Amino acid sequence: MTGPERARLFVALELPAEARGALAAWARERRASPGMVRLRLVEPESLHVTLCFLGSRPMGEVDEIAAGSQAAVSALPAPELTVGEALWLPPRRPRVLAVALADDDEARLTAVQSALADALAAGGFHEPETRPFRAHVTVARVPRDAHVRPQELPAPEPMGFTGGRVTLFASRLGKGPARYEALATVTLSSG
Repeated sequence: MTGPERARLFVALELPAEARGALAAWARERRASPGMVRLRLVEPESLHVTLCFLGSRPMGEVDEIAAGSQAAVSALPAPELTVGEALWLPPRRPRVLAVALADDDEARLTAVQSALADALAAGGFHEPETRPFRAHVTVARVPRDAHVRPQELPAPEPMGFTGGRVTLFASRLGKGPARYEALATVTLSSG
């Protein structure tokens, strides 16, 4: 007997193509640095800012999750973001290389993440994290058996962009890197 179809779901802020391309190029350069462990790069089209990880959920919940996301954030203004410093996460035993994002002075991205987390938690779809939200983009993963001693890396070239779309994704695992399927998208307010 099988249960309802399930999927590994998360909600993320999409990045514009120019930002994805610049971050992917920066990650390729870092991987080629002398003494760098062989990092597994995230494909440019897969770069995003995770806002809420929902885990394995029944596919029958997708419409309700999408509606809750729409209601929570569609009226919120799109954040103005700036590419920041390189990050090894978690800091003590890194599993990923990421790039921090600086939110605009009005903390719009933090407001979007908070509203989304609250709405999805109220619907029973999300267990909020105990640590504060840290805006970042994972650009590469450390191979499973590798141990990295975090080294200081130069930050990517300064770049600003608007994050205007929040998307519910299904993460499909299998051979090779995870594939992300967009299930529903909310466009944030331009004002």
